[in-house]
Amino acid sequence: MAAREFRAEVRQTNSAAIIDLHGEIDALAEEDLLNRAYAEATLQNPTILILNFVDVDYINSKGIALIVGVLAKARRAGIRLLVFGLSDHYQEIFKITRLADFMTVFPDEATALRQAV
Repeated sequence: MAAREFRAEVRQTNSAAIIDLHGEIDALAEEDLLNRAYAEATLQNPTILILNFVDVDYINSKGIALIVGVLAKARRAGIRLLVFGLSDHYQEIFKITRLADFMTVFPDEATALRQAV
């Protein structure tokens, strides 16, 4: 199966900014797209940023590094980072890499949004 191109789209809710991630997060080429999505998501100075991984097929070590970069920027800006939609495999990766220590992982968007209030 062919790899799906990475995309990142921003949505705003009353309580948080959400970045919907799509495709494969596997190369530094995605860094610019993710940085632009982060910049757009934080234009209105949200206190909570949510990353949606529901439509992500694959994340390699470079992709994890990009997520770490988003986490670092959010922490410097005082923005709480939440994530949802990680497969069981990537939930385990987030635990092993200790990313889950610095961002809260939720099973779905509704649960994450309830925490964002």
